Amino acid sequence: MHAVADGRGGTALPLLAGEGPLALRRTRGSGAEARVVLVGAMSAPLGGDHLTVEAAAGPGARLALASAAATLALPGRGGEPARYDVRLTLEDGASVRWLPEPLVSVRGSDLRVHTQVALAPTARLLLREEQVLGRSGEDPGLLSSRLTVTRGGRPLLDQELTCGPGAPAGWDGPAGLAGHRALGQLLVVDPAFAGAPPAARVLGERAVVTPLAGPAVLVTALAPDGLRLREVLDEACRTYHG
Repeated sequence: MHAVADGRGGTALPLLAGEGPLALRRTRGSGAEARVVLVGAMSAPLGGDHLTVEAAAGPGARLALASAAATLALPGRGGEPARYDVRLTLEDGASVRWLPEPLVSVRGSDLRVHTQVALAPTARLLLREEQVLGRSGEDPGLLSSRLTVTRGGRPLLDQELTCGPGAPAGWDGPAGLAGHRALGQLLVVDPAFAGAPPAARVLGERAVVTPLAGPAVLVTALAPDGLRLREVLDEACRTYHG
């Protein structure tokens, strides 16, 4: 998808195309913001699948991206891993909110997620990731998630987490998830932070606020379930994004 400022105080979508298990639907936005919802047209990602979401926001464009329901990583017949790539590009003055529903790692699945974001120096970003390890009463599959963000061509954030059967030892230990089944993060990049960067602090019992080396803040949280995780990240969103 490609979002551009329409010259009348709004945002147009000259390109909005999807195929396979992901359908793209434009819904009612707010103010100058265009809103697109990803709708699952079939079960995915299955083992062996490779899904890619690409979105570009031109100068001054405002785009909100969401998904209609949680994404379930499911095992395939051949035991092959699945891949899910998200690529966001924000030009000067653009603003993007990427707020998908949780990703659920189903027992027996193997999913590699990589989200890549390239921001111009004056762009603004709100990005949320939520991952739930297994359905109710179920062990998780293998999940590897990487988030890579650059700003003005320079690295801002690059981190990776792997959990589930086959992950490096200790992923569920006291220094890792400590038995929690839901984990998530909220990344806010805002040029306004350059003058008054947020301070590092603990947010509740299992969340921490980390200012980054740039006008950005990262909130990382653990929770016993997806509902509690959403509550923590929503609180952080109200605090740092308004």
